[in-house]
Amino acid sequence: MARVEFTRHLHRFFPALAEHPALDVNARTVAELVERLETRFPGLAGYLVDDQRALRQHVNVFVNGRPVHDRQALSDPLESESKVHIMQALSGG
Repeated sequence: MARVEFTRHLHRFFPALAEHPALDVNARTVAELVERLETRFPGLAGYLVDDQRALRQHVNVFVNGRPVHDRQALSDPLESESKVHIMQALSGG
């Protein structure tokens, strides 16, 4: 199972994430991971991906320390020992 960690910023919108500093999720791809997270935390997928299921511009997902390659279909593979970090890029002025 992939181990998933979230930026603390997401706790504001999804307080249940604060109860789980790291989650183990059984998924073969990042897209499948997002679907599994949505089942567990309704509304989270809408925050991470757009209506085409592509990663939103200000959201970054890292697998084993590397940014996902396929931001459109999220086809990057996950392995049982993968470590996934989901972060939001901060912007503004």
